[in-house]
Amino acid sequence: MDNRKIGVFDSGLGGLTAVKEIMSLFPDESIVYFGDTGRVPYGTRSKETILKYTYDDINFLLSCDVKMIVIACGTASSAALPEIKTEFNVPIYGVVDSGAYEAARVTKNNKIGIIGTTATIKSGAYNKYLAEYNNKVQTFEKACPLFVPLVENGHFDTPVTKLVVEEYLKDIKDAGVDTLILGCTHYPLLKSAISKYMGDDVTLVSPGEEVAKFLRKKITPLNAHSEIRDRDQYSYYVSDSIENFEELGGIFLETKINGKVNKIDIEKY
Repeated sequence: MDNRKIGVFDSGLGGLTAVKEIMSLFPDESIVYFGDTGRVPYGTRSKETILKYTYDDINFLLSCDVKMIVIACGTASSAALPEIKTEFNVPIYGVVDSGAYEAARVTKNNKIGIIGTTATIKSGAYNKYLAEYNNKVQTFEKACPLFVPLVENGHFDTPVTKLVVEEYLKDIKDAGVDTLILGCTHYPLLKSAISKYMGDDVTLVSPGEEVAKFLRKKITPLNAHSEIRDRDQYSYYVSDSIENFEELGGIFLETKINGKVNKIDIEKY
């Protein structure tokens, strides 16, 4: 048994959608989450900046004695993970590979839409993995930079969200995709608005949910399951306001975050 925690990080609140799934699949595991709320969003930053932020975030989680790290951030997973994954002494997993695998598996007409941050779309990471899993796939991509601030400010299914969704997704819908990858872990909070616009015939793939399923294959062979469950099972850290994180984080997790959030100076790492 390995009673160390699973480390998870994201640029802000979105990674909590992955944490929720990990909690559900691994109720005995302890989790430490870092949301870089002081530097959100990552998706509009240069690759060099994303790499720096990713190193900072990983180094912080390593200081918490984690046994593995999940990059619950589409931007960092696509732009940084390929370059840094062999530089640390714990396994590091991203959300891109598992999301691409599921999309390739469920599509029936081989037309897949991909939405994400500007950096994620520019990286071409989803196209790379999709081609490995199904070389007949056609992809239709769109960067959606306004989605993250909408989510971070609680606009999940409001009139302004509806307008932005329609603006971003019109061409993808017109292309006739039957599968849409929500290529940022913030986006599942917009699932209702996106689904209403795209229609019931389009399957939405949430990479945060898929990476939790992927961990199930990794943890069992490693005999890494934890056998300890205690009051400190879940801990949360942010680089900005604790109050905002507690308020919105509970919506992402579908359970209250109460008195478990600490603010850190991420630049020290």
